Amino acid sequence: MMEDKKRIDIMEQKFKEARQVINEVDKEMAQLFVKRMKAVSDIAEYKMANGVPILDAKREREVIEKNAELIDDEIIRGYYTNFIQESMRLSKQYQLYLTEGRRVAFSGIEGAFAHIAASRLFPQAKKVPFGNFKDAYDSVVNGDCDVVVLPIENSAAGEVGQVTDIIFNGSLYINGMVDLAVRHALVAPHGAKLEDIKTVVSHPQALNQCSKFIKQHSMKEISYENTALAAEYVAKLNDPTVAAIASEDSAKKYGLDILADGINESGVNTTRFAVLSRSKSKNVATKHGANFVLMFTVKNEAGSLARALNIIGAHGFNLGTLRSRPMRELLWEYYFYIEAEGNIHSSEGRSMMEELAVCCDKLKSVGSFVRQSI
Repeated sequence: MMEDKKRIDIMEQKFKEARQVINEVDKEMAQLFVKRMKAVSDIAEYKMANGVPILDAKREREVIEKNAELIDDEIIRGYYTNFIQESMRLSKQYQLYLTEGRRVAFSGIEGAFAHIAASRLFPQAKKVPFGNFKDAYDSVVNGDCDVVVLPIENSAAGEVGQVTDIIFNGSLYINGMVDLAVRHALVAPHGAKLEDIKTVVSHPQALNQCSKFIKQHSMKEISYENTALAAEYVAKLNDPTVAAIASEDSAKKYGLDILADGINESGVNTTRFAVLSRSKSKNVATKHGANFVLMFTVKNEAGSLARALNIIGAHGFNLGTLRSRPMRELLWEYYFYIEAEGNIHSSEGRSMMEELAVCCDKLKSVGSFVRQSI
């Protein structure tokens, strides 16, 4: 028994020492990484000035082979090769950012409301379209894009649950939240007349938001993936009896006439878009009017949710939004999405997180934002 205890004590000591070594190495690696990326910046500047392409496959092979020889252990050498390859991939992405500018992902096509939001937020950046929310989100996770702009809530239709689920299960952080006023228009091929429109095509939410107008004119509804794609479809169809509900931007892009503007039932129809990136910005949290987002699950015990909410209030944070979402993998269990006012990185915020960790099974600080309109 004494020998077993001694052996366990030795293993625990080695475990603690190993963790300390890793912490020290990680700190050194962070500093070396910054140094490496500054050198990459100089290389990007040279390539841009001399018209040299970012990808240099021959140089990459040489670096990988040369660096792999520095490792004697054959097994570790294989992992180190992967490490170097990943470092070079990140270097190329950084060079791409430096030479071409920020890349902003969105779901939809040019003219969609997500594209309008991305264009107003990042007018100089390259906007990159994706076919769905998940692909747009993942493009930032894997480094192909720098930022993603996704709809999170509509004042008329409610939350965009699919996006909330992606954020809950993903690794990106919210660093901005903006309100975009949604103004729907009935758009049709050149020469079409309002009284001749028999069919209207659009996203289900847009159709719902304009239902009163559609009923007044006895139009048949056809659902489409999004409003901009609906406008593109109508333009290609070129049928004077078929119109789309879309934005003014979509009408201009596809050469369509606006037969009626502002047809959405609510004059204050607004969509909130979240701006997400790979890193959490503490600077946002300290600004006046800052809010933060938390997502969490609570233990399956009576009063667990109430305790969590009481902790937030006890630390002086004003709760603004509370929503529940079903967990896909667990039947009849839910996670919670909250927005609250204040600086989560303050001493009160840190204390709050420590207390919440006791009564929450999963606790995730998603980010901070200052709400704005565009």
